[in-house]
Amino acid sequence: MVESLQHECGIALVRLLRPLAYYAEQFGTPLWGLRLLYALLEKQRNRGQDGAGMACLRLDQPPGRPYIALERTAEAAAWQTLVRRIEGRVDELLLQQPDLLERPDLLADRFDFAGSILLGHLRYGTFGFNSVDYCHPFVRTSNWRSRNLVLAGNFNLTNVEEQFQQLVELGQHPPFRSDTITVLERIGHFLDEAVETLFQQHKAQGVSNIEISARIASELDVAEVLRRAARPWDGGFVMTGFTGSGSAFAVRDPWGIRPAWFYADAGVVAVASERVALASALAQAADRVQELPPGHALCIDADGSWRLERVREAQPRRSCAFERIYFARGTDPDIYAERRALGAHLAPRIVARLSRPPEQTVFTWVPNTAFTAFLGLAERLRTDWPGFRAEQVIVKDTQLRTFITQRSERNRMVSSVYDLALGLVRPGRDALVCLDDSIVRGTTLRESLLRLLARLEPAELVIASSAPQIRYPDCYGIDMSQLEQFVAFQAAISLLHERNEAERIDAVYHEIKALEAEGRLTERNCVQQIYAPFSDEEISQRIAQLLTPPELGCPLQVVFQTVDDLRAALRPDHHGFWYFTGDYPTPGGNRVANRAFLNFYEKRDVRAYA
Repeated sequence: MVESLQHECGIALVRLLRPLAYYAEQFGTPLWGLRLLYALLEKQRNRGQDGAGMACLRLDQPPGRPYIALERTAEAAAWQTLVRRIEGRVDELLLQQPDLLERPDLLADRFDFAGSILLGHLRYGTFGFNSVDYCHPFVRTSNWRSRNLVLAGNFNLTNVEEQFQQLVELGQHPPFRSDTITVLERIGHFLDEAVETLFQQHKAQGVSNIEISARIASELDVAEVLRRAARPWDGGFVMTGFTGSGSAFAVRDPWGIRPAWFYADAGVVAVASERVALASALAQAADRVQELPPGHALCIDADGSWRLERVREAQPRRSCAFERIYFARGTDPDIYAERRALGAHLAPRIVARLSRPPEQTVFTWVPNTAFTAFLGLAERLRTDWPGFRAEQVIVKDTQLRTFITQRSERNRMVSSVYDLALGLVRPGRDALVCLDDSIVRGTTLRESLLRLLARLEPAELVIASSAPQIRYPDCYGIDMSQLEQFVAFQAAISLLHERNEAERIDAVYHEIKALEAEGRLTERNCVQQIYAPFSDEEISQRIAQLLTPPELGCPLQVVFQTVDDLRAALRPDHHGFWYFTGDYPTPGGNRVANRAFLNFYEKRDVRAYA
C-alpha cells in the first residue's frame, strides 16, 4: 500500500504465574517476562511506530512503596526508545550491585519493571495527534490498591460522546473527552462499585479494613466489571489491562472486529494482537496460540488462575478484512495463504485488460507487503498465461515512512523512498503491471509513483489492487473517515456530475439531514446511493482517468479485486468488508458514514467520529 493507512494499534499483556526465581532457573534471567514483552512489541512493530508505552505491576510491594510503573514515549523509534530507557535503569542498578540479577527477590524490590504483570502498547498517531499524552497505557490511580486501573487498547468506539455524557450523568466531571479516558473512567466507575460492594459486605461481618483489602483482591470479579462497562460500547475493540491488586484482563468486541490472541501454560499467560507474535516470541507452534472469542474476556485473577468469560452476546462475525490484506504480519500461515490467494484471483482480470502478449509484459509489485500476493499472482499466471516476466522494478531504498508526514510533504518524499531498476521494461514495447495492496486516496499514485513509472516509458500500464475499491469510511480502528479523500468516492461524484445526475448528491445530503434531525443516523447508510448508478468497472475506469498524470505517455488501467473474490480468498470469519460495501457490523458505522458525507457536502475538514 503506497499510501499506507494509519492503524491503531498493537497490544501485549504478560502475566507471570511463578516467582521470578523460576524464570531465572528455567530461562537464565529473572527478567524473562520483561524480555517477552519486548519480543511481543518487536514482533508487532508493523502495528505502530509513533508511540509506545509499557506498564508493570509488582504484587508484593509494601505500603509506602510504588507498585505500578509506567513508561511512555512518542519519540522517534518509540518502542526501541522505551526499551533503551528501561534497560538503562537495569544497567544503573547492576553498576551499584553487579549480582542483582542473581537475587530475584532483591531485583523485584529495586527494579520497577521486575513484576508479575506487564502491559505494552504500540500506536500510530492519528489525525495529527502524536504526543506522549495520547500514548497508552493509561493509569487511573487510587490509594485503594484494587481501585487502581491500568488500560491499553486497540479500539475505536463510534459512540464516545454518548459514553461521555453517561459519565457526566453518573456525577463524574471528566477533564478530557478522549475515547481512551472515557473508556478508562467507565471501567473505573464499575470497578469502584464492585470494590465498594465487597468492602461493605465484609465490613458488615466485622472484618478489619486491612483484611478487607486482601479479600477484595482475591474476590474481585473482573468479568462482571467488564460486563457492566462494555454493555453500551459500539465499535471494534480489544481492551487489556490490570488492577493494582493483580486482576488482569483482555476483552474483545462481540463482532470480532479487532484481533486478539492468547497463549497459556504453567508459567505464563500472554496476550497479543497477532497470533504469529505470540508463536514466535514464545517459540510455539501457531496452533498452540488461541484466539480470544468475540464478546469474551480473558480474566486472570490475582492468584494467577485464568478463565474465559462471555461479557457480551456474540454477534455475526465481522473481523476486519484489512488485517488479512495488509496489517497482520505475513508470516502467519493463514495470512500468507490468503494473500497468495488474493493475487491468484486477480490474474484473469489483469490478463483480460492487456493487449500485449506475455513475452512483452513485465509484472512487478509495490510496496514490499504486496509481495506475497504477487507470488500468488505469478503462480496463477505461469499456468494460465506462460511467458510473462516477473521483475522487481520498484525498489524501496530507504526506511522513510511517508504516511506519517504532512500531506503536503508526502508526495515529494515518495520519490526519494522508491527507486527504479532500469532496463527491465523495454520503452514503447513492454506492458508493465504493478500490484499494490490497495488504493485508498490515489494521491501518491498520481503525484509520485505513476510519474516515476512514466520514466520507464511502458507501452501500457496496469495498476492492480489486491483489495476492492475503498468506498466507505472506517470507524473501528483505521484512521480513514473523510469520504472526499477516497479516490473511489471522487470517481463516483465525478461521474454523477458528468452525467447530469448531481441532484442525487443533494438528495442524499437532505436525506441524511432529515435522519440527523430525527436522531436516526444509525438507521441506514445513505452514502451507498452515491455508488448505486455505476458498475465497479465504470468506477475503475474513472479512477484511472483521475490518476493519470500528464507525463504518462501510455494508457493506464486500474484493476481492483472484486468483493466476491475477496470473500473466496479469506477465511469465512474475516468478512468484515464495510470499507468496500458500506455494510457496517454496528449501527454506529452507519452514523459515521452519514456524518462523513455531511462533512464532505458542508466542506468541513474534520473526522466523522470522535
